[in-house]
Amino acid sequence: MLNAMRTCALFLFFIMTLMAGKAEGTAPDSSNIVYRLPIFSNINSTTWIHTQRGFSEAQELNAKAIILHLNTYGGEVVFADSIRTKILNSEIPVYVFIDNNAASAGALISIAAKKIYMRPGANIGAATVVDQTGEAAPDKYQSYMRSTIRATAEAHGKDTIVSGNDTIIKWVRDPRIAEAMVDERVNIPGVSDSGMVLTFTTLEAMEHGYCDGIAENIEDVKKEIGLENAEIVSFKASFYDGIKGFLTSPLLSGLLILIIIGGIYFEMQSPGVGFPLIIAIIAAVLYFAPLYLDGLAANWEIALFVLGLGLIILEIFAFPGFGVAGISGIILAVTGLTLSLVGNVAFDFSGVHPGDFLTSLLTVILGMSGGIVLTIYLSNKLIGRQKGPFSRLALNTSQDIDKGYISVDSGIALMVGKTGVASTDLRPSGIIVIDDELYDARAIEGYIEKGEAVKAISYKSGQLNVRRIPTE
Repeated sequence: MLNAMRTCALFLFFIMTLMAGKAEGTAPDSSNIVYRLPIFSNINSTTWIHTQRGFSEAQELNAKAIILHLNTYGGEVVFADSIRTKILNSEIPVYVFIDNNAASAGALISIAAKKIYMRPGANIGAATVVDQTGEAAPDKYQSYMRSTIRATAEAHGKDTIVSGNDTIIKWVRDPRIAEAMVDERVNIPGVSDSGMVLTFTTLEAMEHGYCDGIAENIEDVKKEIGLENAEIVSFKASFYDGIKGFLTSPLLSGLLILIIIGGIYFEMQSPGVGFPLIIAIIAAVLYFAPLYLDGLAANWEIALFVLGLGLIILEIFAFPGFGVAGISGIILAVTGLTLSLVGNVAFDFSGVHPGDFLTSLLTVILGMSGGIVLTIYLSNKLIGRQKGPFSRLALNTSQDIDKGYISVDSGIALMVGKTGVASTDLRPSGIIVIDDELYDARAIEGYIEKGEAVKAISYKSGQLNVRRIPTE
């Protein structure tokens, strides 16, 4: 047990040390800075972590502008939505330079920026929500994406254009065009009337208000926004960012929950601090450590999870059936795991997007459900009766009576009807002697004193039931 605890402590120390690391380099001392944040991969949890740290660094540097250097084919909508919200709420103006592709989730992020600049030959659009096979997701997901991208375009407001005696009010970015990037059914004459999801080239985007200028590189973008003399500071990802992004991805979070549940289940099958419990503890550390250090998982949220597990274990071992303790334990465990994934302050959810909360809840429920189902399945496969590769770890052999196995000496039953003497007092149990052999016995009527004659009346549970023989 001591070695197991030392192993967990060393592992926890390693994780905490790793997560305490900072990105290399020292921020320049300058008051005229443009902060460049490159996004050259699919939008995922790591991208979101980079974005949060990048915006924070830009704020510390008092940067004049943030330029997202973008080249992506898309990614996970929940993280793209978080990034676009970050852009819309940023105190520092955010610009996007599309260096080839801004597809799907990349289009949503781009539309959130104050200005969009594109290289010749670049593309923006094709924001239909798809599943992991590349097929279009059900319409309820498309409906949410249509609303989100439309609201993002509307956030830039309208322009008033005076032409002679005419005053024209038009959207800076037409919400219908943004919606056409998601839904092929949106028909805009001359823009999107082919029955296909809308994607713009650079020149088409310029024509319809979805590109504010053509640029070859970041230096051109600086000139376009009037900061040609500003110094560029580029975001540099740390090793910790990649580790944290990997650990906080919904897929791995669900897998860690599965391992926690599975480890506890297997440990309860073979009590004692062993390998399954160590694995469960490591999984719990990997789940909570990055969230705790980022301020997402508070002490009380972790305590809720631990308390919930305690109640579940108490219900299993102390109270047969499943009642208040077990149900309360499940609720507390799910609540602790879910709230640790969202950025709420105590029970204030004003800054939490509903989509983030639902994603977190779904991750936890699927992880726990999958953990229970998979551990029961694996317990039968791995240590099942004479089947699994680890079946020798458990005692599965049965000793059936019809095969000649009995729990006590069958010769005792043959003593029924015989007489003997009490070797000890029977109050009501004790020892008797029959044919110079000692047997366990129980007085069925009153107490029998040592030395009194007795007769075996019946046999049950490895013990003779006896009665005193009256003296004449």
